[in-house]
Amino acid sequence: MLHFAESLTFSGRKAVAAWAALPFPASSGSSLPDVLSAHQDVPWKLLSSWREQKVSCCFAQSVVLQGICQEKSASCLGQPRSPLHSCESPEQVLQQFFHTQFPGAFSTAHVLQQPCATQPPFPQFFSPLLSRRGFLLDKAHGFSSAAVESIPVLAALQSSPVLHSLLSGLCRELRAPDVRRWSSFFTAGVEQDDFQEALEELKTLSQCYETGFGGSEDEADSD
Repeated sequence: MLHFAESLTFSGRKAVAAWAALPFPASSGSSLPDVLSAHQDVPWKLLSSWREQKVSCCFAQSVVLQGICQEKSASCLGQPRSPLHSCESPEQVLQQFFHTQFPGAFSTAHVLQQPCATQPPFPQFFSPLLSRRGFLLDKAHGFSSAAVESIPVLAALQSSPVLHSLLSGLCRELRAPDVRRWSSFFTAGVEQDDFQEALEELKTLSQCYETGFGGSEDEADSD
């Protein structure tokens, strides 16, 4: 994972953020171009506990889609309704979609036909609006959510300005308490100078994710 993250980082950046659409919001029988065309924004959520933000740009990303049929649906035949519908493969559809969402960003896309298995002991937290294969239904079904056997998933690792918010927020939270009052903190082997140096390195790292035009995705660091 470390080497994979390094392949998506440059210009002093070292961290990436994880995103996922669990499940990927698709109806049974719908094509990938149809699903993505229905979204004005990327259909995923940040997996960090930090507050949700809209991603307006990114530097690099790697995306994997599982469980969506790779064949074109009938809606893709004939005259293409959009640039997404004119793509020849799911990978090209994803690349075209991300090129529109994040122009100039380095993006890789992979599509796997096998869905994510969700049989027990997978947590059964699914909506009754999901079919057994994890596709969206028009109305709730009559069986238990535990009957959801698999789901399509879109997951991504992304280097983006959102990490400025995450890292600078973590830095502020670590600066807030006076750790000198916690003797057990330093008896564990942490030196005060090393701790302060680590905070400065964290602040410097967060600044690597500022966009340089209009600031970052978050308010400026208050330090």
